[in-house]
Amino acid sequence: MSLLALALVLAQAAPLAPPAAEAPPKPVPAGPVVALDVAQGRTALGTITIALNPEKAPISVRNFLAYLRAGHYDGTIFHRVIPGFMVQGGGFTIELEEKATRPPIRNEAKNGLRNSRGTVAMARTGDPDSATSQFYVNVRDNHRLDFGIGGAGYAVFGEVIEGMDVVDRIAMVPTTSRGPHQNIPQVAVVIKKAREVKAADPAAAPKPAEPAKP
Repeated sequence: MSLLALALVLAQAAPLAPPAAEAPPKPVPAGPVVALDVAQGRTALGTITIALNPEKAPISVRNFLAYLRAGHYDGTIFHRVIPGFMVQGGGFTIELEEKATRPPIRNEAKNGLRNSRGTVAMARTGDPDSATSQFYVNVRDNHRLDFGIGGAGYAVFGEVIEGMDVVDRIAMVPTTSRGPHQNIPQVAVVIKKAREVKAADPAAAPKPAEPAKP
């Protein structure tokens, strides 16, 4: 069982805290900023605005921007939703078909960024260097997923600067199981459009993702 899977089990057993009130928007950082327009059924849930951190996580940021610019995230769903823990998406269509991906990238969890509430990190399997397109947003401090605390850790590469109330709403939607998928929203939560709000620095322009090291 991967660390993330184990953490999901622990989170389900933990008491749930009510979503925190939406904080004022954070200052726009120097790096690239992206926006995810999210809906559930015919209801627009709002926009999640994420500041990416190419200085601390250059590989993960280039990888994420490459998927975004290719339109990969448009029409994908948040397919794993755990209240009081995290929401995960970026890999499946509404029909639960897994989308084709680029080669996996090297894990950057050793970059000093923590899995704190509102941060965005790369999802992966038990192999530390297996992340492709999927990502998750922490809805509480999940520092047990950090490098050195949770082994290889999970690489944080950005932070929600506006729309954390949207993330909290996603985290509280009713979920079910479908085949091998657990904690999937009963009514699909869809990323209608993933777009750049603030252009990336030239140094963060997408390059071919690095293959995982053997």
